[in-house]
Amino acid sequence: MPLPIQDYALLDDDECDARISAAKAKLGSRCVILGHHYQRDEVFKHADFSGDSLKLSRDAANSEAEYIVFCGVHFMAEVADILSRPEQIAILPDLAAGCSMADMANLMKVQKCWEELAQVLDVESQITPVTYINSAADLKAFCGQHDGIVCTSSNAQKILTWSFAQKPKVLFFPDQHLGRNTGYRMGIPLEEMVTWDFNKPMGGLTEEQILNAKMILWNGYCSVHQAFKPEQIDNFLARYPETNVIAHPEACFEVCEKADFVGSTEYILKTVRAAEPDTRWLVATELNLVNRLHEECKSQGKNVHFMSPTLCMCSTMFRTDPQHLAWVMENLAAGEVINQIAVLPEVAGPAKKALDNMLMVS
Repeated sequence: MPLPIQDYALLDDDECDARISAAKAKLGSRCVILGHHYQRDEVFKHADFSGDSLKLSRDAANSEAEYIVFCGVHFMAEVADILSRPEQIAILPDLAAGCSMADMANLMKVQKCWEELAQVLDVESQITPVTYINSAADLKAFCGQHDGIVCTSSNAQKILTWSFAQKPKVLFFPDQHLGRNTGYRMGIPLEEMVTWDFNKPMGGLTEEQILNAKMILWNGYCSVHQAFKPEQIDNFLARYPETNVIAHPEACFEVCEKADFVGSTEYILKTVRAAEPDTRWLVATELNLVNRLHEECKSQGKNVHFMSPTLCMCSTMFRTDPQHLAWVMENLAAGEVINQIAVLPEVAGPAKKALDNMLMVS
């Protein structure tokens, strides 16, 4: 019988730490713990691999582990399940750890969008569907079924270049900001990028707007990166004009235009780590990552600051706590698998096609 979560809810973090470590020691190489950059420190410190979602999934697939415990959110564990070997089992410590941005584009809404666009043009010959990796497996499958592809914040420009080589238009979901920021840096004018409002008929667009658009951007966004505003940059530079500003491309267009550097979490880490000592950085991405980077770099005289004056962390990522991780790990050590993420074969096949397209291009 599995050990119930109620037995862990009131344990303090120190007790959980000891139990997690003991379970890890017992399982040995049979289990690997993955820690996403945005994960809270109390959980992140137990990770065997850290990084962004795609890197972690590939690390796990290349490991000898039987069990993949993904300390992240639901779509990440799905990617790990799709890319891992058949005998590997992907596990999410808390099944309630989702992604609000991913939830903004579900299969029903995207299929409705596709059908409405088909009233204006030949979608199969004119549009490449591109989904950000921050999306559900069935949307990746939708892209695989329509000659589309998946992208990450690291490879979005390469993926869009490939997509436009296939067809003249792109439907990009679920994050409008990654699409707009990447497209603009590729030379696509803002007027050729329209936003599809999934709550309105025909996305709230006219037939002329659809026909003239090169990119159709889904009206989705990351709630964490929405908190960053251009005036926060202005206010900080007024006090510290020597500051380097670096932003994740999920931040809005106005923030990315004011930033000196724009790139993925891996890019942000690499750039700040490689910077000269005694430099100052204002960073627009999730709080846990920024705090860890601050601690890492302060011995070099680097000042790393979080852009928003208010608390801004990924609340769904925060659901994975030491109590849930201890629960999952002790059950595994006792031979019980709980919270397995298993993507249905009819979804996994076309989703893997879209992911394989991405891996081939990037």
